[in-house]
Amino acid sequence: MENREDLKSILPYLPLLLRSSSLFWPPPVVEALKALSRGPRHSNVDTGEVLFIAISDIRNSLSLPASSLAESTSDGYSIFFDDLISRAEASKWFEDVLPGLANLLLRLPSLLEDHYQKADGGVVSGVSTGLRLLESQDSGVVFLSQELIGALIACAFFCLFPTSYRGAKHLPLINFDRLFAYLYDVYDEKLEHKLKCLVHYFGRICSSSLMNNVSFERKVLRTEYDCTFWSESTVSLCPFEVFKSGLIEDNSREAIEVDFANKYIGGGALSRGCVQEEIRFMINPELIAALLFLPAMADNEAIEIIGTERFSNYTGYASSFRFCGNYVDTKGIDNLGRRKTRIVAIDALCSPGKSQCTPECLLREINKAFCGFSDQVNHHHQQFFQDGSFLEYQNDGGDKELSVRSIDNFSPLGHPSSSLQAREGSSGSMLKRNHMGGNVQLSETQRESGIGIATGNWGCGAFGGDPELKAMIQWIAASQALRPFISYYTFDLEALQLLNQVVQWIINHKWTVGDLWDMVVDHSLQKVRGETRLGFFSWLLPSMCSSEDTTMLDPPSP
Repeated sequence: MENREDLKSILPYLPLLLRSSSLFWPPPVVEALKALSRGPRHSNVDTGEVLFIAISDIRNSLSLPASSLAESTSDGYSIFFDDLISRAEASKWFEDVLPGLANLLLRLPSLLEDHYQKADGGVVSGVSTGLRLLESQDSGVVFLSQELIGALIACAFFCLFPTSYRGAKHLPLINFDRLFAYLYDVYDEKLEHKLKCLVHYFGRICSSSLMNNVSFERKVLRTEYDCTFWSESTVSLCPFEVFKSGLIEDNSREAIEVDFANKYIGGGALSRGCVQEEIRFMINPELIAALLFLPAMADNEAIEIIGTERFSNYTGYASSFRFCGNYVDTKGIDNLGRRKTRIVAIDALCSPGKSQCTPECLLREINKAFCGFSDQVNHHHQQFFQDGSFLEYQNDGGDKELSVRSIDNFSPLGHPSSSLQAREGSSGSMLKRNHMGGNVQLSETQRESGIGIATGNWGCGAFGGDPELKAMIQWIAASQALRPFISYYTFDLEALQLLNQVVQWIINHKWTVGDLWDMVVDHSLQKVRGETRLGFFSWLLPSMCSSEDTTMLDPPSP
């Protein structure tokens, strides 16, 4: 195996052993998995209680301490498989699905060997795509097959990932023990239905071929853009469409779908959480693989995941969340074998209170969103050379073609003197660049038929953000990232009843990114100084509620 550095970084977090460059399970684990793979008549594993005993035996063979599991884990496995699902469902699980998962785990060493061989060959030429720890400030991408992801998530179901070193690296917990333990300790129907989504996923992957890939990218915004940068931007605001009903994941246009993330990606997906991020991880369980190798996000980071398949239907939200059966994902496949589902995780400030109106917090949020929304022409999209030439891609219907170009005094994204931005589009035109004040900046190009942003009330629920403020920040960031549109789902939030009217008023006045940013800052500073108690919408358009025609109103003075 040539890709030893990638493997070396992730090996402490895997349950496998390495000898003479080969990965393997210890012999007792192989025997246990083989027994499970032959079904309950051979293994005698036909209840949740006995299943957990089998899991404990495998963990003992891997020298994983029982103390690392949540206290009521065994009770959780028992209550779910023996009491909460029907006898028919339990029979199918133990007869068909569990043996399939055991077979998948037996193949994990060979799946990883094959993965690293392909990574050495380069899914993206000249770029490392192997499974590795992508630490904070380490921009990079990992490509995993759906089959390998299934095996890794099966490891999480069996609670086989070591936990000793994860905290030191700020990695989220990935084993399923807490989810099962909470099911017993604080029974809540939403937890039962979260597990039903995951069990359904396992049933699907054990009964069908998995042919596609998923990419996981840590995006890093190297330059901390200040108020001057945002204020001086002359980029026009992109079209903004408001949806009072509907869900981000059901949007019909090609768009990056925003995950209202915790800085530890996945948030409470594998524990008690059940809001926007956690629900997305339940219906697209391949997202869970990110927990293995992506530590907590810093303020200048985002995580973009392309290619996950949706497996489940659902209704409800939080305590009313319910699994509602199978979902057939019909999204197309790109030239890298990824389903055209793009999800970007960005974490908002948690409980910012009045401080969210300070310039420091405004900049933190706008830069975080911009990092997530930008198509950062980073190391897996461009390759820069010492002679000043660089690889530049064309996007034609989602297919990226690389060509060598050269430019004088070019600074790639991430260099302190660079204000490079990039966009994804499908017009096939090359990215255009200008020199402005010694920096290289992407000029605004046509936005039609490109990949937009589908989002909503980011950071406005449990995190306590101001919905009006967050809507404007996301609009500014999407526009500066040259996204062709933003589809905004309000979930009929009362605070955003005037959003569509405000958006149309701003568009009619042909404001730029800089114009809207200046107004957001001015309003926020007035709130900080106690000069206004009005929300941004009422402050911006004081006659909105009393005037039928607001198109000719003058904006407040900046």
